[in-house]
Amino acid sequence: MKKKWMVISAIIVFILLAGLAFAGNYFYNQGVKRGTDVKLHSESAAVNAQAGNKDTSLQQKSESWYDKQEKEVLEMTSYDDLELKAKFIKNDTDKLVILVHGFRNTGDDMGKYAKLYHDMGFSVLLPDARGHGKSAGDYIGYGWHDRLDIKDWVSLMIKKYGAEQIILDGNSMGAATVLMTSGEKLPPEVKGVIADSAYSGVKAELTHQLKYIYHLPAFPLLDVTSLISKIRAGYTFGEASTIEQVKKNKLPLLIIHGDADDLVPTRMGHEIYKAAGGDKELWIVPDAGHTKAYDNMTAEYEKRIKAFVTKVLTK
Repeated sequence: MKKKWMVISAIIVFILLAGLAFAGNYFYNQGVKRGTDVKLHSESAAVNAQAGNKDTSLQQKSESWYDKQEKEVLEMTSYDDLELKAKFIKNDTDKLVILVHGFRNTGDDMGKYAKLYHDMGFSVLLPDARGHGKSAGDYIGYGWHDRLDIKDWVSLMIKKYGAEQIILDGNSMGAATVLMTSGEKLPPEVKGVIADSAYSGVKAELTHQLKYIYHLPAFPLLDVTSLISKIRAGYTFGEASTIEQVKKNKLPLLIIHGDADDLVPTRMGHEIYKAAGGDKELWIVPDAGHTKAYDNMTAEYEKRIKAFVTKVLTK
């Protein structure tokens, strides 16, 4: 009888482990594997429809301007031999902004900010992150491996194009990317970082998504998925921490977050600001959903970006 129960117990354990492995691979494919059409928890459309006529006009002009620009395609080989690509709008200047896009977007999705920076005298680089757009890679790095890619783009732009004053600016996953980059050793040409709607860490953000999309606790599914991510993508969710990176930051930061953001909770913006080293500013935007501060308050957004950039470049 004892032997029978041992066999039954072993079978049950095997079934549970197999189920967890299956579930972990499913969530990896949903959240990390390249090209999956994944549903995200997000706010209602109501919080994304606040723009006035002036704001809407500014957005339309910026988007139209971007569409008409000639864009050079630049290529770079990453530290782990992936071919990465970016679009480049050259200006007659030593100033450069690197605009970093969000989850399952491309560099073109940051194009609406390009005119603002170009008008301030910047050249504009819009990379496709690894696993996105025209760049190689079969997984999404959530900013962790991407932080090293941004470092390499910075080096390339300094050496090849003579960039001497560089701003890093990102949205959502791109915001987490530039904040993670800020914790690395960067050349003095990098002057400041702007991050709109960043998450405090990959584990924290995926925990939030599991709860609101699937109504599931993080343990043990997220831990299993993180292990699979380590095997298939080379990083765990826990190590990909925005908070730990910004603790090492020494650059001026402008952290932007909507107070109606349900995709990346507003509290994460506060957590990042509290943890960050260096000079820092926090702008919590009323009634703005995820990355909707620009859309809702375009004129004010541009004003604050200009003020921050002017301040950090005149130091």
